[in-house]
Amino acid sequence: MKVQRIPDLAAAAVAANPSRPATMVGHDTADARVVLFRIEPGQAVAVHTNPSTVLLSIVSGSGFVTGADGEEAVSAGDLVTYAPKEPHGMRATTTQLVIAAVISPRPGDRKADVQELTAKS
Repeated sequence: MKVQRIPDLAAAAVAANPSRPATMVGHDTADARVVLFRIEPGQAVAVHTNPSTVLLSIVSGSGFVTGADGEEAVSAGDLVTYAPKEPHGMRATTTQLVIAAVISPRPGDRKADVQELTAKS
């Protein structure tokens, strides 16, 4: 068993560019990946698809998520689920938005996936 504090992981997340959301891989195995996003006001993760199921747990803050049915407001405590290959994106408006994303099964090459996700943010 491994216990991690999501706020600590989010605080340690880094961005490839200061204008992009910070990300941190909190867990990565053959069957699942957990990615933490720290999205500052005005930042967004561009709409993209994933071959896996994606679950977004809104840890703190508020913002918007995009899916096949459009855009919806979310806030701390919400759980958002996406079917495999469903387009999805996230954005913060006036407050920092912290999201824990569970991706299962973990797709593709670890380094390539993180680099692609960071580049799209």
